[in-house]
Amino acid sequence: MKRIILTGGGSAGHVTPNIALIPKLKEMNYEIHYIGSHDGIEKKLIEEMGIPYYGISSGKLRRYFDPKNFSDPFKVIKGYRDSKKLLKRIKPHVLFSKGGFVTVPVVFAAKKFKIPVIIHESDMTPGLANRLSISSATKVCCNFPETLKHLPKDKAVLTGSPIRQELLSGNKISALNFCGLSANKPTIMIIGGSLGSAVVNNFVRSILPALLEEFQVIHLCGKDKIDPSLTALKGYVQYEYVKKELADLFALSDIIISRAGANAICEILALKKPNLLIPLSASASRGDQILNANSFQAQGFSKVIEEENLTEENLLLTIQDLYKNRMQYIQNMKESKQDNTISIITQLIETTATK
Repeated sequence: MKRIILTGGGSAGHVTPNIALIPKLKEMNYEIHYIGSHDGIEKKLIEEMGIPYYGISSGKLRRYFDPKNFSDPFKVIKGYRDSKKLLKRIKPHVLFSKGGFVTVPVVFAAKKFKIPVIIHESDMTPGLANRLSISSATKVCCNFPETLKHLPKDKAVLTGSPIRQELLSGNKISALNFCGLSANKPTIMIIGGSLGSAVVNNFVRSILPALLEEFQVIHLCGKDKIDPSLTALKGYVQYEYVKKELADLFALSDIIISRAGANAICEILALKKPNLLIPLSASASRGDQILNANSFQAQGFSKVIEEENLTEENLLLTIQDLYKNRMQYIQNMKESKQDNTISIITQLIETTATK
């Protein structure tokens, strides 16, 4: 039995791809361990799966002034020491890192013990944590063809992003029973991430009267963002967040409106759902969502409206055009070469662990 350590944390996007790999790794008879932060979102998600979890000290590496910049380097150093102790005890054959600042000391410790490291980068350009880790990696998996030029040629592998396989087995009838909508009208689902997006929510709600003439709407609006005045509106349902019903809601949806986080759009691609992406603005991020969205648009998978260009009229017309031409988007996604991501990555893990 080979041993693998998975690491990644700080946000759901740094954990869910690891979770997607776990069933296949178990099938391949790997002994799986997970290293994350002491109190990050990854701890609860991984422990729920019965995987041994180890928390280490973690500090954030910021590119802006913050008083914590003086204390966090010491947390990173402690995380490195914690990691060395764990690696010495577990003796893994391979380390798979999904990114997030908690992974940097783990990757450096693996290099110290000559343990092969595979990194996965979801976004178009590597984030700071992965950029620091690339020199210690054996291979670097990526999501977008454009990312290859940012990586060492001898390490880069275009794989796509692993998604949870349960999302592919949704049931439309179960979704209809859950949300009480009709089977005779096309359905739009809006996803703004676990926290939702006030900007997207407000624009969608502002065009609801026109939208509901043609469509019915499932709105995953985020924590504390439900609008009580709309709860009785026919053809419109809203939820802060759904978990086990998400696959069913995807199955029912004809088109998706979403932010452009890498994992979210890869799930949409795997499900072959025509989609409109509204990326987080560059002023509120490092601009990675804009790059992600533009890549999907260039490949014919998505329509895109940048937040600065969002208007009620533009949003409604784009949704109508997307639905009208939905079959072309579905065909483009079917021709994507990123359908077999889990098999590609687990085979890479197997080859690397064997070497």
